[in-house]
Amino acid sequence: MLDNNDTIAAIATASGAGGIGVVRVSGALSQSIAVEILGACPAPRHAAYLPFYDAKQQLIDRGIAIYYQNPHSYTGDDVLELQAHGGTSLMQLLLARCIELGARQAKPGEFTKRAYLNDKIDLAQAEAVADVINATTLEAAKSAVRSLSGEFSNSINAVLAKLINLRMYVEACLDFPEEEIDFITQGNVAEKLASIALELKSVFAKAKQGSLLREGMHIVLVGQPNVGKSSLMNQLSGEEVAIVTPVAGTTRDSIKTLIQINGLPLHIIDTAGLRDTKDEVEKIGIARTYQALENAQVALLLVDAAKGIGETEKIVLNRMPQAIAKIWVHNKIDASNDSPKMVEISDETHIYLSAKTGAGIDLLKQHLLSIAGYQQNAEGIFMARARHLTALEYVEKHLSNATLQINAAELAAEELKLAQEALSSITGEFTPDDLLGEIFSKFCIGK
Repeated sequence: MLDNNDTIAAIATASGAGGIGVVRVSGALSQSIAVEILGACPAPRHAAYLPFYDAKQQLIDRGIAIYYQNPHSYTGDDVLELQAHGGTSLMQLLLARCIELGARQAKPGEFTKRAYLNDKIDLAQAEAVADVINATTLEAAKSAVRSLSGEFSNSINAVLAKLINLRMYVEACLDFPEEEIDFITQGNVAEKLASIALELKSVFAKAKQGSLLREGMHIVLVGQPNVGKSSLMNQLSGEEVAIVTPVAGTTRDSIKTLIQINGLPLHIIDTAGLRDTKDEVEKIGIARTYQALENAQVALLLVDAAKGIGETEKIVLNRMPQAIAKIWVHNKIDASNDSPKMVEISDETHIYLSAKTGAGIDLLKQHLLSIAGYQQNAEGIFMARARHLTALEYVEKHLSNATLQINAAELAAEELKLAQEALSSITGEFTPDDLLGEIFSKFCIGK
């Protein structure tokens, strides 16, 4: 375990050369480090243009220095930020000087972890810091900012307050078992449980949308050689990301690209054409096709519209994971001058399109959004993670159990307790140290 009282330092800007680079220091030695490098510590929360000196009082650079005195800082500790020219070597010199003066290299996410431990932000907000940085679409960035500003946490805390009040009432009922009063009916416990469940459902719906924006959807293109997988990938991405030729087996390895539809990130994987082959490289590509299917949520099964679904496609279908959503894409309708359409046959979706001309691509995009359950421009979406959704599912389960056990106060009280603990884990009130380590280890260094 690292000592949270250590003074830590790191380069806070992205690696590589840039116009400006920032070295951040947090901890009790921040002020003394400022004096050694700058000659004097700037007034708290005032930007000062000063020279930066090394141990021999030789000039490293000139730049902006800002000192934040605890608790009025990002981490809640004393913080020093040195803004200099963003050369890679220069940043390393400044960082080395800070470490020479008693700081140590910060670990990934350690600044934000300190902010959480010092009650500057809760755990959901801390996770949102990384989500803001890693957002791949504009909608995802907006959603992450909402979580960082506390909208998700406020929604959770509002439900939590009602849950705690109800739990207190039920616990109080247990203290007076001899009283001939129907505390459950008198206290409208069933109605309050229903109200909490309804509010939780609304939070859950917004969290699911936010999780989609964060994680996106993984889609695999599957089919025989020359059926148009690479052309479809190029149409979906809007650029030539895959080589298209009339030669069978052109795509031998999986090609991945990230696109967005109405703000929803889609991870598209173009795979090797499925066929019997003696080519060892192509065999490896085909094996990777089936591996990709194991981790995907949607499979686009491409066939030539003129030929339809044959025995090869049926064999592939039988080898696919049962849980994956499947869409039959009948490509090359341009060859027969057919119109794009979408039909449902035996609970299976069939979309007729042309990857060459783009006809029917919008039908496919809209259906993908429908499968994901994504609602564009939904109000108040906040970023959420898999652990948040799992916790909310537990809360729903325990509230349902409490409703079923409403006439047995002891059992209902226990279910409400478990629901409270699950809900509190989202903001970090009840969070094991090993989970904290896992969360913050995925941050970038310097944040």
